[in-house]
Amino acid sequence: MEVKITSEKKNPLLERREVYFQVEHNQTGSTPSRLEIRKAVSNALKTNIDLVFVKKLETKTGMHTAFGVANVYDSIEQAGLIEPEYIIKRNAPPEKPKEE
Repeated sequence: MEVKITSEKKNPLLERREVYFQVEHNQTGSTPSRLEIRKAVSNALKTNIDLVFVKKLETKTGMHTAFGVANVYDSIEQAGLIEPEYIIKRNAPPEKPKEE
């Protein structure tokens, strides 16, 4: 999986960077999970994974390329104030089922 940052815009009012990216996923075949995308984007930008929130991820039909948008915040507190709750839940790691 290869991540390419296509554009990056600084938003000082919201204390974040808005990042547009492209992911080549020829090896896996299917679209990678949000968690994998978050790790790849955080590595590409050299930032903490907890500050990266993937807003949109879309694979075009018949292609092995996904296009997406992510917000990279300056602090986790700022992310909690700005990001909607459903985006925070989507970007959280999956919970393991409880064993009885």
